[in-house]
Amino acid sequence: MQNEHVIYACATDIAGKVRGKGFPAAEFEKRLKRGIGWAPTNVQITCFDAIAESPFGSLGDMVLIPDAATRVSVRSEESGLSEDFVFGDIRHTDGTPWDCCTRSILKAALARLEKAAGLTLVSAFEHEFQFKGKAMPMGTAYTMSGFRQRRAFAEKLIAAMRAAGLDPDTIMKEYGADQYEVTMGPQRGVTSADHSATLRELIQAVAAEAGEEVTFTPLRDPAGVGNGVHIHMSFLDADGKPATYDPSGRHRLSKPAGQFVAGLLKYLDSYLALVAPSVISYGRLTPHRWSAAYNNLGLQDREASVRICPVSAMSDIDKARQFNFEFRAADATASPHLQLAAIVNAGVQGIEEGLDVPDATEEDLSLLPASELAARGLSRLPTTLQEALERFAGNDVVKGWFTPRFVDVYTKHKRSEMAFLDDKSEAEICAAYETVY
Repeated sequence: MQNEHVIYACATDIAGKVRGKGFPAAEFEKRLKRGIGWAPTNVQITCFDAIAESPFGSLGDMVLIPDAATRVSVRSEESGLSEDFVFGDIRHTDGTPWDCCTRSILKAALARLEKAAGLTLVSAFEHEFQFKGKAMPMGTAYTMSGFRQRRAFAEKLIAAMRAAGLDPDTIMKEYGADQYEVTMGPQRGVTSADHSATLRELIQAVAAEAGEEVTFTPLRDPAGVGNGVHIHMSFLDADGKPATYDPSGRHRLSKPAGQFVAGLLKYLDSYLALVAPSVISYGRLTPHRWSAAYNNLGLQDREASVRICPVSAMSDIDKARQFNFEFRAADATASPHLQLAAIVNAGVQGIEEGLDVPDATEEDLSLLPASELAARGLSRLPTTLQEALERFAGNDVVKGWFTPRFVDVYTKHKRSEMAFLDDKSEAEICAAYETVY
């Protein structure tokens, strides 16, 4: 008897997990129309496998409809990988989008951007992660020797990315213990988030095939470095031309790009719970960790929440196509679809409000008194998930980007996650997140 090929239909959820069901590959075309069954309360499964308070209970039925364009098939004896999965949208049985489907929420945000400014988002996710188990010797940060330790992993991962339709860019030994970073090329619209979710799964799969484990936890060790997700963004106009760069604009940002950045920063404290949604996320978002601690714009500053990235006169790509900005406050405990949806909605809010481009900071903000920060429109980001959720719940503009039911579901989900950790020490909390991410 031969094994039968199975495809896994899936979606990212508000726990930052990829969940779904497998079905026989022979039914792929049929499943593109009929989908697979889905229970609404699945959305309340936390990262710790508890079920948070659910407004759905045991009632209701949804359908996950695969998107054929997202299918990933990386199956070869040489690599040892056997991955075949496809992302999709969770819908009501009448075909309308479900308001708790992260991919549908992102599609709505991108449509809002196109309507408000006639722009298409181009973005790329960078991922930091760490190998678990035996620690690498001291002195390997950013080194060739550190890379050499994982060359076989790197080469197999790059091959898997290319086979999956991703655009491999770089892979490097990072600063932290057994920490690495993988980057990939930019994509338009929802595809960027699809590729982010795909990359996370491929990294896990390649490591597992080699008998190893990796973790994307935001903070593995309270005294160590964090693992972030950096999201690079730029825009194309209706004719497909770059629309982010203006050499005469403030910080070389075009008017809509500058307003978009202003929206990101104005509302950051209130949507932070969506892009950095774990208890341990806030241990990473502290000064001097090269992450983000304030709602500031920086010029090539890796401690800014939003960084204007450099352009190179030596590149074969013209400046307008190189030019982009980077969001640095996110991590991999969130769905990439929900992260990008929150970011896009914040940026569009800035465009719709006609906000002015903020000043760029050039100093250590942790040394400034709160009064000076406030005078410059700057503030410390929430320092706990509890505080971030309170900011989210207290901002009617940000809540208005979502349905009331989503806000209720999301808040209850995260409160259940926090409750699971109530009696645990900081070390135990770190260990718990290291296990599940």
